[in-house]
Amino acid sequence: MNDFQETADRVEIEALRGEFTDAAMMRDRARLAGLFTPDGVLRMPNVPVELVGREEIRSGGERLQSQWDFFVQNSHPGVIRIDGDTATGRTYMQEIARLLDGRSGQNFAIYHDTYRRTPEGWKFAERVYEVRYADTTPLPGSAPGPDTRAHDSGGTGDADRAHDSDRAHGSGRADRAGDIGRADRAGDSGRAPGAGEAGAPVTRGADDFARPASAERLDRAVAALRANGFTAELLDDAAAARARVRDLIPEGASVFTGASETLRLSGIAEDIEAGDRCLAVRPRVLTMDRATEADEIRRLAATPDVFVASVAAVTETGSLVIASATGSQLPASAGGAAKAIWVVGAQKVVPDLSSALRRVEEHALPLETARALAAYGQPSAVGRLLVLNAEPQPGRGTVLLLREAIGF
Repeated sequence: MNDFQETADRVEIEALRGEFTDAAMMRDRARLAGLFTPDGVLRMPNVPVELVGREEIRSGGERLQSQWDFFVQNSHPGVIRIDGDTATGRTYMQEIARLLDGRSGQNFAIYHDTYRRTPEGWKFAERVYEVRYADTTPLPGSAPGPDTRAHDSGGTGDADRAHDSDRAHGSGRADRAGDIGRADRAGDSGRAPGAGEAGAPVTRGADDFARPASAERLDRAVAALRANGFTAELLDDAAAARARVRDLIPEGASVFTGASETLRLSGIAEDIEAGDRCLAVRPRVLTMDRATEADEIRRLAATPDVFVASVAAVTETGSLVIASATGSQLPASAGGAAKAIWVVGAQKVVPDLSSALRRVEEHALPLETARALAAYGQPSAVGRLLVLNAEPQPGRGTVLLLREAIGF
């Protein structure tokens, strides 16, 4: 290859890398996918995520970008080594972002690239993303303009998402994001003690936080919850819970759904948010402007007629443990909602409060962090914990405990 051809190839590859950043910033997912060969691969081993082919890369980018309030990516040229019709190289990245759930921060990372010459020009055959530094300190700035979105709350996912993590109100439109805030998903904080590589959950001793509790333990939990003032029902599966939730919500009621894997997987969230039997709070909050309507967003999330969510753990002594990244979902659970309904998988039943807290840190949080890294490029955290030891208002709080596992 002559020097002129190599120089031209280097210029084209550098333009390819620059267009990737431009397509990401402009949220042009189809264009971004078109920068790869038809069998191209985008890998994020730290998460882990692997998207193979243009369609997976396009749809994966869509899932990611739907969670952004704002995102800024700066790329810095690295080495390029050309070998005929293939080449390798590195691109150095600095990124700052805020998600619709309120989380924000910055990353420094490297893309390890393989390029291939095609009839359409140079394309990515593979991009491998390696994070070298992550800082989840909240960003003090915001995306300017009337479209800035307010972040609503998340729970821990289920404590549902360990981010169930509530979405923070300070960032833009409220969105569905982390529940662990949800203790179902665990998330804003990186790996919890006891988490394995890439946030994989680690069991300790005889504990298995993913295994459904036995019938005897479920019965003990239900009896204890009832003794503590909760309405507790033991149901066979998520389908039964989905039908029961419909029965429990009065027609026309305002209903706030906590961000939760349990609600998503069961179809309960979709029933409420896409149906017309009730006034769904979350879709409304997503359209509101956080700069001018922050107080209204806060009131809507804190005091609905009905709050539907999950929890991170239920103890056999009759307590509910809810984890959240920002706490925006907690007021409704604590007493702000006129009625609360918690849908809980059988794997969340633990003997006591100390086991519940370990379940949040060692099981739910790592799972939510893995989910959050894949979806948003950032880990999750347990910023707030709420323990409900009793329900003083008869009939206000209903726990639908399932015989099967669901959520985190």
